[in-house]
Amino acid sequence: MCSKFCNGNSSNIVGYTPPTLHKGVRWFVDFTSLDPARGLMRRKRYYIKDSLSVSEKKRRASEIMDVLTKQLAQGWNPWVTDDESRGFVYFDNCLERYLDYVDRMDRKKTRQSYRSRVNILREFITSQVNPIKYAYQFDIGFCNDFIDWIYLDRESSPRTRNNYRGWLYGLAEFLIARKHINTNPVEHIKVMPEHEKYRKDLTPEMLNQMSNYLCRNDKSFFLACLMQYYTLIRPGELSHLKIGDISLKKQTVFVSHEFSKNHKDAEVGLNKIVIKLMLDLEVFKQPDSYFLFGSEFKPSKERIGSDQFNKRWKVMRKALKWNDCYQFYSLKDSGIRDLANAQGVVVARDQARHSDITTTNKYIQKHGVQQVTLGFEGNLTYDDEVE
Repeated sequence: MCSKFCNGNSSNIVGYTPPTLHKGVRWFVDFTSLDPARGLMRRKRYYIKDSLSVSEKKRRASEIMDVLTKQLAQGWNPWVTDDESRGFVYFDNCLERYLDYVDRMDRKKTRQSYRSRVNILREFITSQVNPIKYAYQFDIGFCNDFIDWIYLDRESSPRTRNNYRGWLYGLAEFLIARKHINTNPVEHIKVMPEHEKYRKDLTPEMLNQMSNYLCRNDKSFFLACLMQYYTLIRPGELSHLKIGDISLKKQTVFVSHEFSKNHKDAEVGLNKIVIKLMLDLEVFKQPDSYFLFGSEFKPSKERIGSDQFNKRWKVMRKALKWNDCYQFYSLKDSGIRDLANAQGVVVARDQARHSDITTTNKYIQKHGVQQVTLGFEGNLTYDDEVE
């Protein structure tokens, strides 16, 4: 008897035994398949007409067995209706199929994140007294319990809880597309209000302090900081940049779709301050094929992961005695803020490669009353001498 799924085409439904021919007074083909409603294996028989000759019986039996084998392998179950059959696929098999799709996603960071969340989901399932077994059990009750477990038991932040909700919604859509469930149970779970984000932008005084410190101690890392502040290129993308992606003639940096977050080719402006430091560091004496930020942030033929930016930043942050809320990505927040203030939010949006201004505005943090508003004179005025 087949205790596990027999490998088939797409969905692996509950266990079954292969069809078998029985010869005797009456010839028949039978197999057993698990009845999910009863939780036991039940036998199904297909009788062959007695009036057929022996050779015809063998041919008919072969035809029946071929059809049954294909149907069973594709997820068919004789004890459930067509609408229910895909709901009785083992949920863990659905997760394995989902991971097959995750493995084909472009961004390594996304693949790692989604795999991690699947592992967390499996951890939650195994912790339950009555863990779900089949896909149809992926319902609103299960999803609510999982999200509550993330937020309460794991003591996660509202943002992390909302991120898991968003991911779970996508998983539900995956199951719907494959007819394992009919509706998305996650859409009934509300997004929780989030606190103000922990990361803060850098004040002009802090930027000047950082500039002085890095110019004395680490100009190579200072170049990475300038790139983050002026070009607004994400750390993961910075780690992929090559010297050949930089055009001094056009003062641009090319960001390839192969590693950009939105999977689109783009060019961003390269500030003259950044170019000056690049020339001082003799960056362009290295081959175009070299990565801009290799080991110790110097050009190299070997690519180094983006985590080196945060590691070096923490060393500098400790030396400058800054709070943990000031992170390497704070340079992007600060760059967007300063560029928007100087040239307008539309220019900042385009440099940051955002799809709309709403995304750009999320990076511009509020700092109370702006002093420039106190003396601002618009086109609508008041003259107390006018009667």
